[in-house]
Amino acid sequence: MKNNYLLALLSAFLLWLGWPPIPYSSLLLFIGFIPLLIALENIIRSETIKKKGKKIFLTAGLMAVVWNTASIYWVYNSISAVMPPFAAILISLIPFCLGAALMALAFFLYYRLKRKTSLLLSLFGLMGFWISYEFLHASWDLAFPWMTLGNGFANFHQLIQWYDMTGVYGGSIWIWLVNILVFVLYLNRKGIYQLKNRLVPIFCLLLVTVVPTAYSLVRYFSYEEHQNPAQVVVVQPNVNPYIKFRISPEEQLNTLFSLSNSVAKPNTEFFIWPETALSQNGDFDEENLRETYSYQRILQFLDRYKNGNVLSGIESYQLYNYAKTTTAREIAPNIYQDNFNAATLIDYSSKLQFYHKSKLVPGVEQMPFGAAMNFLKPLFKAFGGTTGGYGKQAEPSVFYAQSGIGAAPVICYESIWGDYVAKYVKKGAQFIAIITNDGWWGNTSGKDQHLQYAKLRAIENRRWVARSANTGISGFINQRGDIVQQTKWWVPAALNQEINLNEEITTYTKTGDIAAYIGLAIALAGFLIIIIRRQHAPLP
Repeated sequence: MKNNYLLALLSAFLLWLGWPPIPYSSLLLFIGFIPLLIALENIIRSETIKKKGKKIFLTAGLMAVVWNTASIYWVYNSISAVMPPFAAILISLIPFCLGAALMALAFFLYYRLKRKTSLLLSLFGLMGFWISYEFLHASWDLAFPWMTLGNGFANFHQLIQWYDMTGVYGGSIWIWLVNILVFVLYLNRKGIYQLKNRLVPIFCLLLVTVVPTAYSLVRYFSYEEHQNPAQVVVVQPNVNPYIKFRISPEEQLNTLFSLSNSVAKPNTEFFIWPETALSQNGDFDEENLRETYSYQRILQFLDRYKNGNVLSGIESYQLYNYAKTTTAREIAPNIYQDNFNAATLIDYSSKLQFYHKSKLVPGVEQMPFGAAMNFLKPLFKAFGGTTGGYGKQAEPSVFYAQSGIGAAPVICYESIWGDYVAKYVKKGAQFIAIITNDGWWGNTSGKDQHLQYAKLRAIENRRWVARSANTGISGFINQRGDIVQQTKWWVPAALNQEINLNEEITTYTKTGDIAAYIGLAIALAGFLIIIIRRQHAPLP
């Protein structure tokens, strides 16, 4: 049994080594699950191990916890900065262990399916169960799709130019198909699984690896952007998020203006400022923003750039005379307030546009599952979230400049949802503006992973990404997923780039996560077999 745990740890190591931000290591994901699958096969075929289902779950769970924790360890960094270590450990266990438990459940279902059908069909069932876990973990109140397998190719984007057809779930399927074929060939070589014709899986393996890779490389080197230039500036003010409110709004604005002016050109059309760049004690009332000092200063700044637009993060609120939303809180008799982590577009006209962040961070920005998690409210409040949760809007909205250019205002965490970002593009966004504050995580791999995941959004939609991160890493990503410019971490900086706007719609933008639905269909079929088909033997 000890050897099986070592094999599980070997899988965890290979998967971690193949994960961003380690460059060009993602090919290891093609064999990352092989040691674990060998360990599970040992358990299934053992005549001495009792309660095999439990052993399968624990062995797969060991791999998942180690891999998951090693890849997103930075979650603890962000929480421990504002909570006592013991409380931070408890809260960190949610992202560390919840995703791992769902991964382990996929392998447990694989074991149950394998008892009722062939090896090959059960392995395809495993792929479906895994993708179902990924889809669930991107959809429910505790959503955290950071570890979706297809994200792993963010460090080797030259190989996945076909994400403009499938999105990241296509990458998850690709990784599993290669692992399955390699595992089948291994079992055949060991005499455990007899193949009628060994050349068939070898041919399939070559087909599955070579064809997508060759297509992607040809697509990468031959791709040409349509020339439709626009001048964009991204600003990295480097305001320490833990002492933000010790710095006056005037001083923060002066930093933003100074950095913007340092690289701007007379024809600059967009100045991208990071998440919550506009903030003050008490936040901004959206109805009265035009009357504020900050708004008037921005208009003075734009006086030099007649075609300029400031796209900035802002902490804002709206007031109602009744409980208009579930997140609105009564602050006085018949007065309700909704707070937002938002973005705004300010131009030289009197027009104002707002977007309210929709994909809210569980716990920090919204309370998952409502009343059932009320006991955690005091801990989450310490991290800057509101006890009732931020308000949000159901669908993304596009910011339009006076010139007609459409920009997608994507706020922080939202950038890891391919289907959500695609909705902006479908609504007319010609480039993607990601505004974020990764300073909470410190100088960890979290900030690097977040940057690399933005490359996937560029490929899926064939749109430039202009990324403004408060403390870094800010930069520009072209339509092939290349990082054209980037800043250093934790330094004030600004970058200017001529980007190409794009109006063409990719297959992925049109169809969304169809690849995920294929996985869900496979999982449903496997689950029905588990329930309906007669059992060959009593389960241990």
